[in-house]
Amino acid sequence: MTDSPQAFDALNAGYRRFRDKMWHPQRERWMRLREGQEPKVMVIACSDSRVDPAQVFDVDPGEIFVVRNVAAMVPPFETTPGHHGVSAALEFAVQVLKVEEILVLGHGMCGGCKAALDQSMQGAVPGEGGFIADWIELLDDARDQVAADYGTEGRGAERAMEQAAVKVSIANLRTFPCIQHKEKSGQLRLRGGFFAISDGLLHWLDESTGKFTPAA
Repeated sequence: MTDSPQAFDALNAGYRRFRDKMWHPQRERWMRLREGQEPKVMVIACSDSRVDPAQVFDVDPGEIFVVRNVAAMVPPFETTPGHHGVSAALEFAVQVLKVEEILVLGHGMCGGCKAALDQSMQGAVPGEGGFIADWIELLDDARDQVAADYGTEGRGAERAMEQAAVKVSIANLRTFPCIQHKEKSGQLRLRGGFFAISDGLLHWLDESTGKFTPAA
């Protein structure tokens, strides 16, 4: 045993700091938020504990609607029976909240993208990596192109895979009829971003060139 706080104690301590530094000073904001939410932006991000969109963009509660999953993936539109968590969140954000922007935020050192690239989870059974393997199959086509261009090892190949994953999710967003309609009519804009953990730099995707460039 060490003298460091246990995980639950750390959460409780964090909650106390939140009450003192965020809730009480912004009580008026929280009173407004209890009536509902009106975020203008939806962010689809990775579950990675190092990349919190609220921190990266320094936003207050109620400003962004966030969905996080392994590798910030969006499956293509489909109507087969099942539990479509990302699709349900998209539907709510677009049709109910009427967000004006959807940002797919990839990041450096992404374990999901690395697994897609080196196929280390391939053949695993559910509960032992199989759920991850099935999920990152969404990247198979992009992975083949990255492997052909960069190989499957090294930081260059990994970053190419991480950025390719953002493009896959944006392409899949455009398979949703409601997104097609709202983007075409100018009610909705799709963006791609990439946050590099190693240097803290945010990059934006220029869809006309397919390149990511550092934010101004």
